[in-house]
Amino acid sequence: MTADQKHAEPEPTGDGWPDVPGETALTIKVPAADPLVRAGFPAHVTVLYPFVHASRIDAAAHRELSALFAAHDAFTLTFAEFARYPGVLYLDPWPHAPVTALTKALQDRWPDAVPYRGIFDPPLAPHLTLANSEGPATQDAVYDALEAELAPRLPLSCRVRAVHLIAWDGTRWQDRAAYRLR
Repeated sequence: MTADQKHAEPEPTGDGWPDVPGETALTIKVPAADPLVRAGFPAHVTVLYPFVHASRIDAAAHRELSALFAAHDAFTLTFAEFARYPGVLYLDPWPHAPVTALTKALQDRWPDAVPYRGIFDPPLAPHLTLANSEGPATQDAVYDALEAELAPRLPLSCRVRAVHLIAWDGTRWQDRAAYRLR
């Protein structure tokens, strides 16, 4: 087995979410929203998931990521509105443009890193997942109640000064690096 075969990126499972050890993502942390999240992970806006396997992120890749993000200005996201994807209640960050510009810059450099493996058409817009465990029969009632509970805590604003590289270790996502914006 070659080193490339040993560290080959996994094939998606039938549901598209393998989250196997070594999987990485680039995210924006939003700690002010942590108390609102019911999804079992910290509040964040995904810039690119999946990115590349952790075995491919060497010193040169870290330098490239640092330079890529340093070429983008820091920005502020405001979370004032709820929205839904099937089975998901989320906060819609505004504006979308700075997040989508980061995603585009990453895809231009790493074209094999396709957001959400291309399983969503059109691609998902930037979002902060609040809850994602309800099925079609219960989601409207549960998410309506959750929106009513959380609405008084909005709007939230977050100054984005860095993008975080995280990696799945087989049990949970762990921080690997933070890349500063200009």
